[in-house]
Amino acid sequence: MGSAGTHAVFRKGATALITGAASGIGLALAQRCYSYHMNLVLLDKSDDGLQQALKQFPSIGSITTSGHSIDVSSIESWRNLVPQIRAQYPKGIDLLALNAGTAIKPNEGCWEDYEYFEKTFAINTLGYTNGIVAVLDMVKSGNDPRAIVLTGSKQGITNPPSDPAYNASKAAVRTIAEHLSFDMAKAAPNVSVHLLVPGWTYTGFHTAAFKDKPAGAWTSEQVIDFMIQSMADGKFYIMCPDNEVSEELDSKRIMWTTNDILEGRPPLSRWREEWAEKAKKAIYGE
Repeated sequence: MGSAGTHAVFRKGATALITGAASGIGLALAQRCYSYHMNLVLLDKSDDGLQQALKQFPSIGSITTSGHSIDVSSIESWRNLVPQIRAQYPKGIDLLALNAGTAIKPNEGCWEDYEYFEKTFAINTLGYTNGIVAVLDMVKSGNDPRAIVLTGSKQGITNPPSDPAYNASKAAVRTIAEHLSFDMAKAAPNVSVHLLVPGWTYTGFHTAAFKDKPAGAWTSEQVIDFMIQSMADGKFYIMCPDNEVSEELDSKRIMWTTNDILEGRPPLSRWREEWAEKAKKAIYGE
């Protein structure tokens, strides 16, 4: 642990690489890292967004910031970028935050739309594994406290109906993070791994539907506050509540989903007509 309530990776002179850094949770994390006087390597597909972010985080003295427009789903893009990062930060990367994501609506019925699955997995899953493959040796290269954060989703855990590609892509991120945590505990014990699972968060995903932040949603800054405290507490699973869903309610929903397997119920039973009342009573006490 670093100073009170912070993981030791959040320290002056450390270097953070953040994907999806031009908006939402990624931008909020960049802001927090900058407040700790950390170097920033900001990656995003939006060049305009990156330029706006860099205006907020100018290089000052020995602290440097850089932005790189990248398609995280392309391993070649990662491979072309890594030499630049390695040259600028020969001591490696202290905080790797893989956060870039997308939510794609199928053009037709989802089971007939190949691109819906391909594009969702390309960004939400391969965008993470590409980052790990490209940068992990730079994270493992030092002995100081370091960390890797992967952004998952509650949809990858409770698996509600209507968006199977997104749910599956985020379920894969959870599995990847779990295995990475297990392996790093042996290969690089100074590197902690964390799965960040936001609740309802008002980000760029939601601005089209909501002009103003809904009362039930958290801000990206609240998510980062919760994440930093959870990292300081040594938690792998960082399950964020929001203004509508408590940690207790999250636990009940996850328990119901898990018990579909243990009790032999059909999948997604919580949303099936024949199970809806039982699920409601078990989860909400109604």
